Amino acid sequence: MKKFKDYQPNQLMLVPICMNEWLPADHPVHFISEVVEKLDLTLIYRSYRDRRGQPPFDPRMMVKVFVYAMTKGIHSSRKIERALYEDVGMRVLSGNQQPDHWTISEFRRRHNHALGELFVQTVRLADKAGLIKLNHVATDGTKIKANASKHSAMSYGRMVKEEERLRKEAKEILEKMDQADREEDDVYGNRRGNELPEELATRQKRLEAIEKAKAELEEEARQKLLDEQEKRRKEAEKKGKKFRPRKDKSDAKPDDKDQRNFTDPESRIMLDSSKAFIQGYNAQATVDAETHIIVGADLSNIANDSPHLLSQIDEVEKNTGRKPKNALSDAGYYSDDNLEGLLKRGINPYIPPGKIKHSQWRTTTSPRGRIPKNATPKYLMWRKLRTKEGRKRYKLRHTSVEPVFGFIKEQMQLRQFLLRGQDKVTSTWRFACAVHNLLKIYRAGIKLESVMIQGY
Repeated sequence: MKKFKDYQPNQLMLVPICMNEWLPADHPVHFISEVVEKLDLTLIYRSYRDRRGQPPFDPRMMVKVFVYAMTKGIHSSRKIERALYEDVGMRVLSGNQQPDHWTISEFRRRHNHALGELFVQTVRLADKAGLIKLNHVATDGTKIKANASKHSAMSYGRMVKEEERLRKEAKEILEKMDQADREEDDVYGNRRGNELPEELATRQKRLEAIEKAKAELEEEARQKLLDEQEKRRKEAEKKGKKFRPRKDKSDAKPDDKDQRNFTDPESRIMLDSSKAFIQGYNAQATVDAETHIIVGADLSNIANDSPHLLSQIDEVEKNTGRKPKNALSDAGYYSDDNLEGLLKRGINPYIPPGKIKHSQWRTTTSPRGRIPKNATPKYLMWRKLRTKEGRKRYKLRHTSVEPVFGFIKEQMQLRQFLLRGQDKVTSTWRFACAVHNLLKIYRAGIKLESVMIQGY
């Protein structure tokens, strides 16, 4: 009979073992543990001042757990708690400690901003490792679902009608209550008799929510008018003309189609890449085209990409201390202001004024002849993109920023935020970008001892 290796699953281990030996030496868990030990977690440690109560879990351990959970696409605090028992990598990183889901959720809520700020450290770490070239950077945006249903949104026009209807119904209910006062004992029994009826309480809450959303839309319309007036004032000053506002801000009203979501009021209805409408946010990223390191990341509730380009480029310079040589973006980022802003910063832009199909690149021929004296910025941009050099550079956009979004959404499973509010989801997005950068550094085989940030 064939002899098998001894198998005794219930055998006690008499000699203590090191948990690090449970995984291969090249496993990413070891890299995560090492890099988090070197990161500056001052923002987190600073908040622990009260010495009363039970000692909290070590922030280093908690951050390691969150980083590893993000790499595995685990976002729910309950699923993280389960993984702390079932996943070997989690047990190694946590030192075999198992905080419950409430502790995990509270840590994330309390230190959400600090986790997002780790992104800047990963950019500087990648820079010291020589992974940031800045010859070409590609900027793009992707729509991510908010923790809210688009069916929980209501347009301003409908709010006005709904507010009127609810006020009328509430008034009718109160009138019926007045008529029933003489029969109070029969209606309320042993209760106090002053509770709001369920139908009135429900309408009252809905009315309050609508009034709040309506006021926010009106304030947003006023601010939008002021911004437009300020823009026109600056344009008039450039031309040496006087500017007189046509409207008073009190006259500004939202469009009837403007919407507000009751679950996450800061999210917006947006069109995603599959041409489907979602309730979500617009996540922005600027990627080094050669190494796929994310060098700039932000998030907003503005669906249009164009307003984000210059702020992204400014963040790249802030994070790295250097300016990129060439900026690549799709047609959604084109505007004369963006072109002018990039050129003033000494950056060469490659942004098509209109959509370009992939098949068009194969049939496009290089331009010939002299450049017209009255050439517009659009014409000059089209001409540059049609050159052999322009086509070569612009194609880098397809192979840089889009794969990064694919990895974050597919591998890290960040297709919908769990938190609500723009500040919170911005930190979540930046933390996801930080984890992506750490994985790129790990796969590049960089030794951390020689590149850790000094004095950060």
